[in-house]
Amino acid sequence: MLNEKLYTLIKAPIVTEKSARVNEAHKQVVFKVDLNANKREIKQAVEELFKVEVLSVTTSVVKGKTKRNRTGTYKRSNYKKAFVTLSQDSEIQFEGIN
Repeated sequence: MLNEKLYTLIKAPIVTEKSARVNEAHKQVVFKVDLNANKREIKQAVEELFKVEVLSVTTSVVKGKTKRNRTGTYKRSNYKKAFVTLSQDSEIQFEGIN
């Protein structure tokens, strides 16, 4: 896979309390990825970028909410979440991420 595509495929890690619980319980890391990315591409990108062994990838598309403010209504963008299951000896640390 092209190196440029690897860096554009994974947008950001999702670091929340819920994702921390998933990491502790199931050894999974959650990423926000490109809507057009498939599971094979996500697996390859995570393995090459973070030098870890990926066992499986589960994805879900989060639908954007409709919001209102004083100027009218608008819709937030849809995005795709990837739940990446790591092997027992692999680990990804996200230190210093705001």
